[in-house]
Amino acid sequence: MSSSEPIIKSRQTEKDVNGVSTQVVCTEFSNYIFIVLTQYGKIGSLISVTPDSRSNDISTPTFSTKVLLGKDEPLTHVYAKNLVTFVSQEASNRPVLLGLALKDSSIDSIKQMKEIIKSCKVW
Repeated sequence: MSSSEPIIKSRQTEKDVNGVSTQVVCTEFSNYIFIVLTQYGKIGSLISVTPDSRSNDISTPTFSTKVLLGKDEPLTHVYAKNLVTFVSQEASNRPVLLGLALKDSSIDSIKQMKEIIKSCKVW
């Protein structure tokens, strides 16, 4: 390979969110985007966020979430959809794999974390 472009693009950043150190790593693979959002330094729960191909209305795409590892709680699905559906939409509707480990999951914190994910864009 003569190209200096890496095969797998990855970016990471760390910011304080309401006084809690928060790390984000975004990695682009050919068939999906992998994002780790952690306040514990661990991957935590692993959630798949996939565009729903059964949706008839293109203007309002729907997304399916599935907890692959970790606690399968209703709020985990809500956090995942709120944090990364825009990533899938911006990345040509590729599925997103999200590693999520949060100490602070308040609405304000989730909004700040979404902005951190946007700043870590690799897609």
